[in-house]
Amino acid sequence: MAGGLFALLDDVATLAKLAASSIDDVGAAAGRASAKAAGVVVDDTAVTPQYVQGVAAERELPIIRKIATGSIRNKLLLILPVALLLSEFLPTLLKIILMIGGAYLCFEGAEKVWEKLGGGHGHGDDHASVDTGDPAETEKNLIGGAIRTDLILSAEIMVIALDEVAGESFWSRAAIMVVVAVLITVVVYGVVALIVKMDDVGLSLAQRSGRAARRLGEGMVHAMPRVLTVIGLVGTVAMLWVGGHIILVGAYDLGLTAPYDAVHHLEEAVHDATGALGAVLGWVTNTFFSAVLGIVVGAVVVVAMHFVPRRRAAH
Repeated sequence: MAGGLFALLDDVATLAKLAASSIDDVGAAAGRASAKAAGVVVDDTAVTPQYVQGVAAERELPIIRKIATGSIRNKLLLILPVALLLSEFLPTLLKIILMIGGAYLCFEGAEKVWEKLGGGHGHGDDHASVDTGDPAETEKNLIGGAIRTDLILSAEIMVIALDEVAGESFWSRAAIMVVVAVLITVVVYGVVALIVKMDDVGLSLAQRSGRAARRLGEGMVHAMPRVLTVIGLVGTVAMLWVGGHIILVGAYDLGLTAPYDAVHHLEEAVHDATGALGAVLGWVTNTFFSAVLGIVVGAVVVVAMHFVPRRRAAH
């Protein structure tokens, strides 16, 4: 009797170790997949605060919470099932969709560069157009627009992350992607909430009697525009790099190997020639040429989207 009990406890302990190991594996894979989608995550974080500009302070967090709820719904109920089915039955199609998403990232990044150079305004600058005069209806339209934009960014994030764990079993991929969806949503909208409330925290500190608190609060208020600028810049660079790398690797997987081989050869040459810094400088080389490819592809798409329609309309 006692021997059977100890054997049962031993089996339970073994199963617990296996379960813990599986959880660790899922967590590690989810971390790798999330890191791969970092470029889109930064862009999502940079874009979302624009939706609460001009909104009453007391409505900022409720609006962000509703957008985050819509985002997790997009990821878990719409994007995840479709992406998992494609990865199981039509993996080549998923690779093509991933490359299309990469081209879209390149377009977004190149368009932001074009705007900075004075070439006009992108499609993301029209958030004020949701104002209907009725505050409740305006807020509803604003949230709906933000969730629709999030659908595109979330699809890119999920497909990029899914490609990183393509070698896992179906159910492992499903578990990993659920973790990725929840993790990225919490991170993105948690950071967004901190960003949009930073002004309020700074103003509160600036109104206190203590000199140190006032100086800190004033510094926070004055720093926020620069922080948003830096986030936007990092997001633009990340989009070009990630988008270009997706296209580079996707083309290799589909049989067009020359571009990837050329970049990989340069990466290896830098790695071998720079000693202790070889790994870092090799990665920088790969990243640089991925970003170059991203700006080239993005520029082509920008021309196609902005200039070709105008010429046709002129004719």
